[in-house]
Amino acid sequence: MEYSNEIIEHILQTHRQDIGIDFAKYRNHVYRVFHNCLLIDNDKGSLEKYAIASAFHDIGIWTNHTIDYLDPSIKEAELYLIQSGKQSMAEEIQLMIYWHHKVTRYEGPYKTVAHFRKADWIDVSLGWLTFGHDRRKIETLRNAFPNKGFHLYLLKQIAYNFFRHPFNPLPMFKQ
Repeated sequence: MEYSNEIIEHILQTHRQDIGIDFAKYRNHVYRVFHNCLLIDNDKGSLEKYAIASAFHDIGIWTNHTIDYLDPSIKEAELYLIQSGKQSMAEEIQLMIYWHHKVTRYEGPYKTVAHFRKADWIDVSLGWLTFGHDRRKIETLRNAFPNKGFHLYLLKQIAYNFFRHPFNPLPMFKQ
């Protein structure tokens, strides 16, 4: 399995200063989500979309310093797609990012959105949720890309947001 991806590396390096000391945490999360996508969906035509969505899906946490990061993440992805001449992917990638924390099943025009949602849930749940996929392969990815405190970082951000916005502590979750 090829663990590195040129698109992901380029996008993350572009935002390295924004991400700062959390770079390794986020990079490993991005790669776990990306590779989970590839476990779920073997359509090579979706690989580039998964790479772009994975790199941008949480980036707004750092670019906009907020836990309400879906719209800022989408805006960063849109800018990248325009600059790289890949606007034809915009709607699909926007939906992948917007719905990646949907707590119920996604039913819409793009199968990649449902796959991406599951891939992120596999990682956010630390592999407890597998959606029927091979636990050993998921664990192999978790070992290849260690957590490095990513989930603890998210918990701290959520706790901070809870005290600032107690009536909307998890703005990124969608029904």
